[in-house]
Amino acid sequence: MAMLLYSLGRAAFRRRWVTAAVWFVAVVGLAIGATTLKGPTSDEFNVPGTESQHALDLLNSKFPGTGGATARIVFAAPAGQTLREARYRKLVAPTVALARKVPQTVGAAGLADTLVVSKDAKVAFADLHFAVPIPKVTDRTKEALSRVAGPARRAGLTVEFSGGVISTGGKAGSTGELVGIGIALLVLLITFGALLPAILPLVTAGVGVAIGLFGITALSGFATLSSTAPILATMLGLAVGIDYALFIASRYRQLAQDGMEPAEAAGRAVATAGSAVVFAGLTVVIALGGLAVVRLPFLTVMGLAAAAVVVVQVLIGLTLLPALLAFAGTRGMKGRRSTAAKDNMGARWARRLTRRPWAAALGSVLILGVIAIPVTHMRLGLPDASTASKTSTERRAYDLLARGFGPGFNGPLTVVVDSTGKRNPRSIAKQAASALGKFDGVATASQPSFNRTGEVAIISVTPTTSPSSAQTKSLVSRIRHAAAPVRKKHGVDVLVTGTTAINIDVSDKLSSALPVMLILIVGLALVLLTLVFRSLLVPLKAVLGFLLTIGSALGLMVFVFEDGHLASLLGINATAPIVSFLPVIMLALLFGLAMDYEVFLVSRIRESYVHEGGATTSIVSGFHGSARVVTAAAVIMISVFGSFIFGGDTVIKSIGLGLSFGVFADAFLVRMGFVPAALTLLGDRAWRLPRFLDRLLPNIDIEGASLQTDSDGTTHSGQRVLARHFHA
Repeated sequence: MAMLLYSLGRAAFRRRWVTAAVWFVAVVGLAIGATTLKGPTSDEFNVPGTESQHALDLLNSKFPGTGGATARIVFAAPAGQTLREARYRKLVAPTVALARKVPQTVGAAGLADTLVVSKDAKVAFADLHFAVPIPKVTDRTKEALSRVAGPARRAGLTVEFSGGVISTGGKAGSTGELVGIGIALLVLLITFGALLPAILPLVTAGVGVAIGLFGITALSGFATLSSTAPILATMLGLAVGIDYALFIASRYRQLAQDGMEPAEAAGRAVATAGSAVVFAGLTVVIALGGLAVVRLPFLTVMGLAAAAVVVVQVLIGLTLLPALLAFAGTRGMKGRRSTAAKDNMGARWARRLTRRPWAAALGSVLILGVIAIPVTHMRLGLPDASTASKTSTERRAYDLLARGFGPGFNGPLTVVVDSTGKRNPRSIAKQAASALGKFDGVATASQPSFNRTGEVAIISVTPTTSPSSAQTKSLVSRIRHAAAPVRKKHGVDVLVTGTTAINIDVSDKLSSALPVMLILIVGLALVLLTLVFRSLLVPLKAVLGFLLTIGSALGLMVFVFEDGHLASLLGINATAPIVSFLPVIMLALLFGLAMDYEVFLVSRIRESYVHEGGATTSIVSGFHGSARVVTAAAVIMISVFGSFIFGGDTVIKSIGLGLSFGVFADAFLVRMGFVPAALTLLGDRAWRLPRFLDRLLPNIDIEGASLQTDSDGTTHSGQRVLARHFHA
C-alpha cells in the first residue's frame, strides 16, 4: 500500500493543475446536481417490522386519508379572557374551517373533526388531516396555513401548530461552527507557526464538506433523509478533514525542512502519514456502515452519508492536499520547524507516566469509570416538542395543550381495530374503546371512527402522561399485551401506532441493537489492530480503552440531558431520555476516532520498539515524535464538535457534547494516559504475536517499511527500512 500511495502523492504534487481541476469539476458538478435534484428532509421514522408500522400500512390500504400527517391547530385566549367571548368565538371556527381547506388536507371521512375546548375555555384545538406524510407537505401548504392563522393572531389570539407540519425556530446555527473553525485555525497557527500552512487543512476540509453536502443534497431527491444527516456529515467531515490534512501536511513539512526534494517529500508523506489516514478513515467508514445492522432506513442513510464524506476527506488528503502544497511552494514550509528538539513536552509527559504506570492506569480508569456511572440508568427515546426551542411553534403548542388539557394530549395513541371478516365489526370496535378507557394511565378514549366498510376502526387514546415518559411507554406495552389474546382467540387485530408509539418502537429496536453494535465494533477493532500492530495484547488494551471512552461519553450525556445537570448553562430546554439513535451513532463515530489516535500514536511507539528496542524507551520516543500533532488534532476535533453544543436543536447539542467529550476522554485520558501506562506494564509482551499468526496475517505496511531510498534520493520498493523517515 505504501508504494501505491507514494506514487499517488508524487503524481498529485507534480500534476497539481490537473489534480485541482478534477476536484473543481467535482465541486461544480455536484453543486449543480444539488440544485436540480434537491428533495425535502424529514424527521419521521419508518420502522419496518414493528407493530406501529404495520398499523400505518394497514391504514394506508384500508382507511385512505388516515395514514398521512396529522397536525393540530391550537388556540389560546389572551390573559384574563376566554375563547367563549363573541369576538374570539367568531374567529376560531372559521379559522379551523379554512385550515381544513388548504391544499393536501383531507376530510378523513369518519374521523371526528370537532373543535375541542378546555374546561376553562382558555385553550382549544382541532386536528388537521393530510393526504401525505410530513416530508411531502409542500411549502405552498405551509404558507397557506400561516395565512389562515393571520386574522385570529391579529385579533389577539395565540395560534400555534403541532405535529411538525409547520416548523419554526432554528436548528444549529453557523455561528457556533465558525467559532469552532476559528479555534481550529488558532491551533494550526500554533502548530505550524505560519498562516499559509495553517490555512491549507481548513481549505481541504472545506472542499470535502462542500462536496459531501452537495452529494447528500442531491441524494435527498431519491431517498428520504433526516434533517440531522447533513449536520452530522458536516460535523464529522470538518473534524476528520482538518485532522487528516494536519497529519499529512506535518509529515511533508518535516521531510521538506530536513532537505528532501519537495515532490519526494510529498510522496513520502502520503505513503507514511497517508497510510495511517487511509486506515483511520477506513475504520470510521466501516463503523458508520455498521449502522445498517440496526435495519432502520433513516439511520442507515445517515451513516452512509457521513461515511461518504469521510471517504471524500481521505481522497482529498491523498491528492488535493499534495497539489495545494505544490502550489504553495517554499511558502508552505515556512514557520515552526517540524523536526522536534531532543526533548519536548510529549517526551517528558511519557517519561512521567512510565515511572508510575500503575497510578496512571488506575487513575485513568477511575476517572472515566466515575463519569460513566450515570449510564446505568440511561433511558432511550426520541425528542418531542417539549425539548424544542421555546421560540418554536411546536414548543408553544405543546405547552398550551399541556396547560389546557394535560400532558397526554401532546402524544395521543392511535389504536387501530381490524375486524375484517368478522360479524358486527362496529360492535367489536366499540367494546374495544370501552375497554381502553378503563386502562390505568388513560385520560380519554374516543369513540371509534370507521372506514367505509366499517371493518377497520380508529380509536384515539389520550394518556395522562407526556409522550416521552416511562408511564406512557408502560401504557403502550400493557395495551399490546392485552391485545395479544384477543388476536389469538378472536382473530381481531388491535394495533397501537401514532407518533408516540412509533418513537417507542424505534427506541426499543435501537436498544436491542446496542449489544450487537458493540460486539461488531469490538470485534472489528481486534481484527484491524491485530493486522496493524501484529500483536494481541495491544488490540485488547485498545478495546478496553475504547469501552472506557464510550461509557464515559454516554454517562456524561445522561448526567446532562436526562438528569438535568448543567442544563441551564448549555441552554437545554427540558430534560428528556437520551435520543434513541445517539448511542449507536456514538459507538460508530467514537470507535473510528479512537482508532485514529491509536494508530497515529501507537504506530510510532511500535516503530521505535522495532528499530530501537526497549519497551519503555520506545514509548518515550513515540510520544516525542507524535504527541504534539495528536494533541493539536484532538483540540481541533473537540473545538469543531463542541461548537455544535450551542446550537438551538437538542439532538445536535447532544451529539456535539457527546463527541467533543468523547474525543477529549479518548485522546487525553485513554491514549495519552491509560495506553502508555498499560504498555509500560506489559513490557515486551505487548509486541509479541504467536508465530502461526505472524505467518498467517498479511503485512499491511502502514508505516511504509517497504520503501527504500537510494543515495540519489530515488524511492522504490525494497526490504531495507530507513526508520528516521517513517515517523507518523
